[in-house]
Amino acid sequence: MTRFEVVRDPLWNNIRLDPEALAVVDTPAVQRLRYVRQLGHAFLVYPGATHTRFEHALGAYHLARRVLDALEDAGDVRPDAQERSRLKLAALLHDIGHYPFSHALEEAGLPHHEALAARHLTNGALADRLSELGTPAERLLPLIRGEARGPLVGLVAGSLDVDKLDYLSRDAWMCGVPYGVIDVDRLLAALTVAPGPDGRATLALHEKGLAALESLLFAKYQMYRNVYWHHAVRSATGMFKRLVRCAIASRRLSPDAVALATDDGLIHELLGNDPTGLARALRERRLAKRALDLPATDLPTATPAWPSDDPDLLERVEDRLAHEVGLAPGGLFLDFPAKPDMLALDLPLVKRDGAVTQLAGTDAGAHLGLPRVAAELYRSARRLRVFVTGPAAVPAKRIVDLVMTPREEVVVRLEQGRSLMAG
Repeated sequence: MTRFEVVRDPLWNNIRLDPEALAVVDTPAVQRLRYVRQLGHAFLVYPGATHTRFEHALGAYHLARRVLDALEDAGDVRPDAQERSRLKLAALLHDIGHYPFSHALEEAGLPHHEALAARHLTNGALADRLSELGTPAERLLPLIRGEARGPLVGLVAGSLDVDKLDYLSRDAWMCGVPYGVIDVDRLLAALTVAPGPDGRATLALHEKGLAALESLLFAKYQMYRNVYWHHAVRSATGMFKRLVRCAIASRRLSPDAVALATDDGLIHELLGNDPTGLARALRERRLAKRALDLPATDLPTATPAWPSDDPDLLERVEDRLAHEVGLAPGGLFLDFPAKPDMLALDLPLVKRDGAVTQLAGTDAGAHLGLPRVAAELYRSARRLRVFVTGPAAVPAKRIVDLVMTPREEVVVRLEQGRSLMAG
């Protein structure tokens, strides 16, 4: 096949779909992404945020194609036709296993979406098309999961992958905010290939792209602070996590059914049988209100991880707290999201004299200003919040003390029936 088609896109204007994309894009697994919103419940705050994983997938494919063309034109690397196809398909299909409503269900304890990609890539029409293209699932999964080796794997999963370049730009554009503006053209022009720490060739950045890279990092910080972790978005996310966890626990829904659902399909199922009332409340935008909202900068620097990485314990804590402040189970949500690698970097930097150094950890601060203050920026983006569905007094000091309590001690207090907010 030599034909191609052009799709009009509000962000990148024209996206050219080459034969390998045309072979897979109309399969049911890929078309499902049209009905999975990129930003979950963010549309309840930013009405334009109804863009989908499908649009994002096309954008990532488009950027992968541009990077490969630029690297070849510069003579930095010349992958063969099969490798080019594999990289572009991995970019197109990197979110193929994604749940409805963004990352909320991963926070709720379901497996990460990368782990679900295999089910879509190895079954049905998509698997057939990939086999016909000579790029079966086993050649794509390592790229999607960040486990592959090779000079260009960083295009799909890395510090400067096409996923980040598209979602930050697209999310800001569709939300109507100026925070995610990135000089994508400059970044793409500055990409090259250079030896990594192990001596193997890997995706790298020319020194001329440092300012654009710093703008990407700051855009990411701003988007988390103002969009992804907006208080109303997090309230809706907390309600939705509890709603789905209750439906799975009561066997009204199976994890497999949730993983294969679309946004509207899942909400329809939840509305049909919802003893919690949360589905209807979300549908009507009756969100839990903030009873507490503290910046992480008001807390000690090091905090236990259980509020963000142990959804089972978090649910038990929430219900005990609800009881202690006079609310019914499911009437209180404790929210302290975490993304410690938010501003992390790990890629080689090619200096103007040709010397290669590493942009990673503290070494990145020698070339960029932002990594030197990354820890404080991350803390300023995080907020500790308690949302409630009814009137309740939530003492700030007691909640801070609780969040600073080690996981093991919290478990003991729960099992012994002791108050979580006792002085």
